[in-house]
Amino acid sequence: MTIWVDADACPVVIKEILFRAAERSGVEMVLVANQYLKVPALHTIKMLQVGAGFDVADDEIVRRCVPGDLVITADIPLAAEVLGKGADALNPRGERYAPDTIRAKLSMRDFMDTLRGSGIDTGGPAPLGQADRKAFANQLDKWLAQRKRATP
Repeated sequence: MTIWVDADACPVVIKEILFRAAERSGVEMVLVANQYLKVPALHTIKMLQVGAGFDVADDEIVRRCVPGDLVITADIPLAAEVLGKGADALNPRGERYAPDTIRAKLSMRDFMDTLRGSGIDTGGPAPLGQADRKAFANQLDKWLAQRKRATP
């Protein structure tokens, strides 16, 4: 079981929560990014730097993740791909992506992208707040507990 982090856009505060969880639980974590990122000196935390380019990090995460892994991403298409491989996906606001709702999320994302492309200001997401950080930490802890129970 590995936690894969789509690290280029992952907020620092979320990475800090992930680092503490990896240290506490001993779960392997790999941060995947186009640029070098400093990570804590723990044997369970690794940084994988990939080449520059659109979706290069996403493609590497999809290629390497396996059923039972967790992917941390706000990228809905990436979440859809890893769910299709049997991995779990969690966004930095604490929302766990689900196979039965991911198609609707992809459709809404595409719709909003079309609106933005036609010049309509759709606004952006609200800043990451304390409630988001708490929701993320709670969902991460829940996932870790489920994996611990499932592992003999």
